[in-house]
Amino acid sequence: MTQITPHEPPTDVAERRAAKPLVCYQVDQLPDSNLVLYQQARTTIKKVAEITVPPRDGACFEVPAGSFFRIISIEGPQVGDLNLWNAHDLSERFFSGKTRQLHATHVSTGDRLWSTLPGLRPMATITWDTLDWYGWDEDGGGVHDVIGTRCDPYTNYMLKGVDYHHCCHSNLTRALVAERNLPPGEAELHVHDVMNVFMCTGFTRDTHQYFMKASPVRPGDFIEFFAEIDLLGALSTCPGGDCGSSHSDDSTACYPLKVEIYEPVAESLQGWTSPERSAYSGTHGL
Repeated sequence: MTQITPHEPPTDVAERRAAKPLVCYQVDQLPDSNLVLYQQARTTIKKVAEITVPPRDGACFEVPAGSFFRIISIEGPQVGDLNLWNAHDLSERFFSGKTRQLHATHVSTGDRLWSTLPGLRPMATITWDTLDWYGWDEDGGGVHDVIGTRCDPYTNYMLKGVDYHHCCHSNLTRALVAERNLPPGEAELHVHDVMNVFMCTGFTRDTHQYFMKASPVRPGDFIEFFAEIDLLGALSTCPGGDCGSSHSDDSTACYPLKVEIYEPVAESLQGWTSPERSAYSGTHGL
C-alpha cells in the first residue's frame, strides 16, 4: 500500500490535541430501560419455541412483543451475527451506529438495540448476559460488539478473489429468503449491520484497526433479550467459529447456536407498553 508522508504539524499542535472530549449524547435523558420490571418478569418465563442454527448457516425466528429470547452456545465456542427487523415492516430494522452512540462499542445487560430512523425506538433490551464478567481486556477488546458490519462475499472476493457463499451476509440473506419468500436481490437489501453476538473485538492501539480474537464463550453461555416490539430476527453462525484464527472459509471449527423464545406470565408486565416510533414531526424544517 502506498505510504504518504504526513504533513508537518502546526505550531499549536499541543493545544489542538488538548481539546477535552465530550460524550456526544446525554444518555441520562433516555427513556427508562424498565430493567427492574424485566428482571422480575424473566423469573416467570416458560419456553415456547426454539430453533438451532447450523454451523456456517443462518435462520430466522419471530418474537412477539413482551417476550424474551436467548442466543445460546450449545456445542463449542461460536460467534453469531444478529439482524433484527420490525416483524410488520422490514424497513424498520436494527441501527447499530445509533446503538453504539447511545451505549458503547460493545453492549451488555441493560443496553438496548435501537431501530433505524425515522422510528428510533428500542427494539430489544438485553436482560441477561453470562459473559458480562469479561469487561475490557489488555488489548482493549470486549464482547458483543456493534462495530463490525458482518463478513460478506463481496469484500471476501475483493481480498481473496474467490466466491464464498457462507459469509454472514449471505447466510442472513438466505435465511430471509426462506422466511419471507422474497427474491434474493430484494432480501439482500434488508440485511444490515449486525450485533456481533459473543464476538470479542476492539481496535489496535497503534494503527486503530478493527481486530478480532478468540471469543470467551463456552457451551452454556447465553445472552438474553426482551422484545420491545414484534420482532423478526435472523442469526448467522459465523464461518470464523470463535473468530480466533481465520475468517470466511471452511477451515475453522464451527458450531451451531440455539435460539430459544420465552413467554412470561402476563401479569408480570403490568404497566408495560411497547414503545412508539419517534414523535419527531418529520418536517425537517420544510
